[in-house]
Formats: sequence, C-alpha cells, structure tokens
Amino acid sequence: MRNRGESPCAYSSPNGETKSYSQECSLEERLAHPKEYKPCGQMVSQAPLVTVELQRDGELQTPYPTLFAARDPRGTWAPSSRYTLQTLQEGRELHQDFHNRTNLTRSKTAPLRGETTTSRVPRIEGLGCSWRQTTIPRIPLTKGWFWPRVRAAELASLRTCTGCRAGLASQAGARRAPASPGGGGGGGGVGAAGPALHAWSSRARGGVRRRQRRLIQPKPTTRRAHRDASTPRSLACGLQAFADRPCARRDGSSPPGPWHSPGAVLSLGPRGGIRMHLSAVFNALLVSVLAAVLWKHVRLREHAAALEEELALGRQAPEPGPALRIDYPRALQTLMEGGTHMVCTGRTHTDRLCRFEWLCYSSEAEEFIFFHGNASVMLPNLGSRRFQPALLDLSTVEDHNTQYFNFVELPAAALRFMPKPVFVPDVALLANRFNPDNLMHVFHDDLLPLFYTLRQFPGLAHEARLFFMEGWSEGAHFELYKLLSPKQPLLRAQLKTLGRLLCFSHAFVGLSKVTTWYQYGFVQPQGPKANVLVSGNEIRQFARFMMEKLNVSRAGAPLGEDYILVFSRTQNRLILNEAELLLALAQEFQMKTVTVSLEDHAFADVVRLVGNASMLVSMHGAQLVTALFLPRGATVVELFPYAVNPDHYTPYKTLATLPGMDLQYVAWRNMMPENTVTHPERPWDQGGIAHLDRAEQARILQSREVPRHLCCRNPEWLFRIYQDTKVDIPSLIQTIRRVVKGRPGPRKQKWTVGLYPGKVRDARCQASVQGASEARLTVSWQIPWNLKYLKVREVKYEVWLQEQGENTYVPYILALQNHTFTENIKPFTTYLVWVRCIFNKILLGPFADVLVCNT
Repeated sequence: MRNRGESPCAYSSPNGETKSYSQECSLEERLAHPKEYKPCGQMVSQAPLVTVELQRDGELQTPYPTLFAARDPRGTWAPSSRYTLQTLQEGRELHQDFHNRTNLTRSKTAPLRGETTTSRVPRIEGLGCSWRQTTIPRIPLTKGWFWPRVRAAELASLRTCTGCRAGLASQAGARRAPASPGGGGGGGGVGAAGPALHAWSSRARGGVRRRQRRLIQPKPTTRRAHRDASTPRSLACGLQAFADRPCARRDGSSPPGPWHSPGAVLSLGPRGGIRMHLSAVFNALLVSVLAAVLWKHVRLREHAAALEEELALGRQAPEPGPALRIDYPRALQTLMEGGTHMVCTGRTHTDRLCRFEWLCYSSEAEEFIFFHGNASVMLPNLGSRRFQPALLDLSTVEDHNTQYFNFVELPAAALRFMPKPVFVPDVALLANRFNPDNLMHVFHDDLLPLFYTLRQFPGLAHEARLFFMEGWSEGAHFELYKLLSPKQPLLRAQLKTLGRLLCFSHAFVGLSKVTTWYQYGFVQPQGPKANVLVSGNEIRQFARFMMEKLNVSRAGAPLGEDYILVFSRTQNRLILNEAELLLALAQEFQMKTVTVSLEDHAFADVVRLVGNASMLVSMHGAQLVTALFLPRGATVVELFPYAVNPDHYTPYKTLATLPGMDLQYVAWRNMMPENTVTHPERPWDQGGIAHLDRAEQARILQSREVPRHLCCRNPEWLFRIYQDTKVDIPSLIQTIRRVVKGRPGPRKQKWTVGLYPGKVRDARCQASVQGASEARLTVSWQIPWNLKYLKVREVKYEVWLQEQGENTYVPYILALQNHTFTENIKPFTTYLVWVRCIFNKILLGPFADVLVCNT
C-alpha cells in the first residue's frame, strides 16, 4: 500500500514499518530516495522520516536545533540531529546548548539548504547489522522567522510529549496525571478538545509555491507517550512553540525564547482557571503585533525571492520531461534470453568507441559485465587481443594505463544467481575525467571531447546522461559538466546507491579524441599531437555553446570600452610587480587594464571578461585555457618563469595558433635570476626540493634551463614552474610589440581563411610528335567549382608528370589553366598526369583523376 506523501514508486507494507521500491522507479526517484545495503548483504528498508527545521532572524535566538527522527520496526523513535548554522559562533552556542539538554547523536558537519542530508541511526535489534544509513531529503528552510515547518502528512504520525502541555511553567502542573486528549495537564486543563497544533506545509505545483495551513489535533497522551517523552525536545515540543508555549527543560524550567518573558507568568489553577498579570497581557499583545508585522514582511520577501528564482530557472533550462520508465519484466526477459550487444568503431583501442545494449555493471565488484545470450553480438570479436592492453580508452588521454575499459564475460543464465538487476532507462555515456581539479584538463580532456561525442550520434546530446567512472569526487569545476546535458551527471560512487547490479538499456562507451591538440609527455616529452584534427572553428562553436549556457554575451564590452585583462594568481607562480605591470600596459597601449582570478571570481564572470578582452596576459598555467573564449583578433601573452623554455611547453600556443582561432600569441621568458623568488622549502608537489640530497639541490639551483623531460614528477621542472617572478617590463613590452604592431583588439572573421579548393574539372591532355626525338604534351583543365564563389588572393595550380614505369615525377607550379610541356617529353611514351589547385600558397586542394597521355 502506498502511503501519503511518499514517492510514487515507494510502497510500504500494511503495518507501515517497512518500505521497498517497485521496479519501475525512475532514476531520479531512486536518487531522491536511495536504498542502502547492509554489510551482511541483506536489504535494509528505509524507515519513515520526519523533519522539523527552525530558523533564527536578527537578534532572536532559538533553542531548538534541527531534528531528524527515523522510526525502527518496533515503533520507537531513534532520533539523530543536524544543525542549520548561520555563523560559526552560533553553531558552537547551539551545539553546546543542545548538548546540555539532549543525548542525541550529533554530526560534525552542517548540511546546506536544498542538499541531501545523511544521518546515522543507532543499531536496530533484529536486523543483524550494527548500523544503517538513511538519506533524508531536506525540507526548504523558512526564511526570516523561526516558525517550525513540517510535512503535514508525516506530522499526523507524531505523538505529543508530556512536556508540551499547557501547564509547563509550573513544575507541579507538569507532573500531573497523563494529559487529556486536548493536551491539558490535570483535571480542568484547557478543555477537552485541547489546543490545536498548527503547521505550515509548502509544496510546489507547476513552479508556484502554495502554502496550506493545516489543523492537526494531537493524539492522547499515554504511558507510551510518557516513555517517548524521555527523549528531550521531541518533535511535538518543537511544534508547540508555534502555540506560544515553550517546552520545559528536564529541570522543569522554561528555555529562553521570544515568548518567554520574566514579566509574563502563565499557570493553571486547580480548576483549570488562568491567571495572568496585567504586564503579561501587554507583553503578549506587543509580541503578537511585532510577530504579525515581521511575518508579513518575511512572507512577502520569500514570495518575491521564489518568483525571481523560478523566473531565472525558466530562462536557463527547459521544463524537465517526464521520468523515463522501463518495462521491467520485458527488459529482464530480453537480457536473460538475448544477452548483451556491442558494436564498436575504430581500429585500435586509442580511437575506438563502442555502443552497447544491456551492458551491466556490478557496483560491488566494480566491473562491467557482458552477458552472453542467444542473440549476443560482439563486434569486433577480438578474443584475447581485447586485453592487449584494453578494449578502449575511457578518457581522451591516449594509452594511459589508468584509463582503460574492459568487461568480464558471463552466461546470461548466471543472472539467476546474482542480485536482481536495476535497469537504467536513460541513454548512458560512460567515460573518465582525467583531472577534474585542473581547468586545462577539464576543458581539453573532458568538456570539448564530451561536447562533440554527444553530437556524433543523433539525439544523444538531448537524451544522454553522463556517467563518470574514474572514481574522482565532483571536483572544483563540476558545474561545468552539468552544462553539457539536461540530466544530472552521476559519479561511480553514486551507482552503489542505485543497486548492486545495474544494467544499461543503451550505453555509449569512450570519448572521441579528434578535438584534442596536446599530449602531456607520458611516452615522449610533452608537445602538440602529431596529427591535430581540430580547428579553431570547432573550438569556437564549443565556446559559444558554453557562453550561452553560462548566460554570457559578447554584445558590448562589460566595461564599456576595450581593455587588457591580466590573470592574477593568488597562491603560487605570482607576478611580484603586478601593479607596475598593469600601469605599464595601460600607458603603452592606451587601454584600460583589468585583473581577474579564478579564486576570487565566479567562472561566468571570468568568461564574460575574457570573452570581450583585447589582450590576455597571464603566467603559464591552466587558467590560460580560457583563451578559447577570446574574440578573434585578440592577443594571448604567456609569461614563463626563469629557466623554463617556452618552446618546451606549448599547450596554449598550440591552441592560439590553430587555424580558425585567429589569435595572436606572444611568449615572454624571465632571463634574469635576480627577478625570481624560489621556494625550496615547500612540499615536493609545489616545487620544493628539500627532500632531495644536497648535490641534487645544488645542481637544480645552478641550472639555467629545465631540460626536456617526461611527465609528471620531474623535481627540476616543478621547482622552476612554481617560482614567483618580477616581470622585466621593458623587455615584455618589446616582445609584445614584435607581434602586435598597432592597437590590439577584436576583428571580424574572414570566411575565406582556411577554405580549401575543390578538384579541378575537365582535365584533358593532347600529345603531338615533332620528330624522332621530340614531342609535345598539352594539358588543360577548368577551375574548381567552388572558386567562383570565393574571393581568393592567389590561385596556383600544381601539375605532376610521371613516366609510366618510373618511380619519380616532375612537379610544376603554374598560374594558367593550360600548359604545353616540351622539356624531357619523349615520343611514343605514356605519361601519367596529376593536377590540383592551391589557394594562397598553403591551402592545397585534392588531385583530379589521373590522366593517361600517350605521345
């Protein structure tokens, strides 16, 4: 039977004590309500959960922490606590106050609003395991005032505590007989009906928040309720604060709060009559008026903030579609009978991409599984060559032994003895991130390849969910990965919460490497790839997509005029005379200079500034990958510390000089050792060399250039690259002026740049014999078809002549569309002729079909 307020796919038993999931749960529902498995391998069902959150405002303090309670199968409450902290000092005070009054289990960290909160519940006897973990979805916090907010459907199952009766102020009243159904203490009380508990519940319907005030009558207090009251500050006590009746402490005293004033005394007589001093009446009226005004003000502010948030979300993302469902019995039958299907493209593991149907993953063994059934397909069927070294690379870093993908094989009949599979209905793209904490690796190795891999197959960009299998945490730039797909990416650690055996109905494995331009020196010293297949046009399309997702526009400079942007590093590799550098650049180029840093600015702000800059100046580092957002015609100036040769480390030079990027690149190197500050005392991964022997330290300190080396722990390279530098401004200005003759700035794109000619048309040859030893060969052709639509500065034609049977040929560069060859032309001989067109001396077109000419 389904309980009210539960997920549509969560079902409980009739007694309400256990909970399980139907097999048609969507992935989002499983993530929102995950199940954990006990160490002993048996399933632990999630207990009903109740959440109460209380918030402070201004100088008002609340003694009530945030409580979470989970009920075990025996019906008793096993609460644990989490705090909603505004400041560190408030957290210490609240922690100490709560520790003095309770003995509940506390967590050392405070959850953020809107995130999932995890609490550990003590041992539950009879389940066979020492602990279980439950994940509790947070209820949105009330802004401003500290009214308790609970889910009304869950509140109905709460029991009132004896400390919440109206006679709390008097210890004698609190120790009377068990409460009446109305919650009063003793004979007369407040009345048979008793005071009602009010709760505010908020729900979202179609993006509009609706609030409904619910009236909930507390249940009669029984001996069981007295036993529950041994847990101090029960949830019902927190709710009673709404009715202006603070709960009593263990010693019978009332806690401090806005409703408790020394001048207001509330007590119950023998007949239940209420006596109040006159000052208490005025205090109560004053508090009520102030509370009403503040409540109205806070409600209006919250409503306005909610509308603004909904509007912003509506601008950035489309409405999510319905959750995908899968026919579980049919999917299970298909897997058990048909097995797994695999079809791959690419000849080697470094350029291979594979498409799977019913590929499975064991979250316990952390292995992918290929089930062999009656209709299984495995192309290519490599046999043991699949392990030499792997089927494919999961990342775009070629042939790295930590990035390999493979699977184990099992017969489909083995499913009968394995955990029940959980089918993932989403189309999955499985890949590895190489280094999610480094911005260069994030863009070059992950985001660009993911962007074009998703567009390599129709519809994949709008349907796929990204699964990152390398085992890293989210990393510093995880929000950028979320921009690539409308569905939330998942990490390998999160798959364990979905099930022990996951099966993907459709999965693509691997990433396209065609957009990468640099290799990091694992096999040979780092440098550009031998065969770069990407141009600036593809990179600029990706940059335009990212700017749209980040809500960044190039329409007008953000500062109102052209400017030079200088990246300021705050931790290492510092520019020691940064202020002097900014002034010198401004004076030399008569432009405004601006600084930006990844540590102090949101990434969208960094992109906005880079996207409209005329020149970008930075020390060598990962932040220079943002040059891909620069407008055409801008200049990239890369600064290198002492003893670091710019020709040996060129990822950003290669990016800036790609055809179609249209950027100017300048490299400057510090040549004066007195202008550098070294840090030999730092840890080794930050350039320290104190761990080396004295002879090696002395050699490194005396070296004048880091030799070529492999990645990634060369101590001399790390020592030099983490130096701080005082820039020699005259030499820097001179270096920039060698490349930038005038005023730097964006320019419009010239579409003819980088466009190649087509084949020449109607190529013909005609031969004539002049005598026994002389002959003439005339070759003619028509211009390429696309030339008539282009404006090309220079057009040339290349003709190759080869005597049949010979291994050599004679090339000719011609300006006209016909030519008569007489030199070295033999009579009664067969010649092979090739012709092609060349634009601007460097853009070589294809050869036309070979001509066979007989003299």
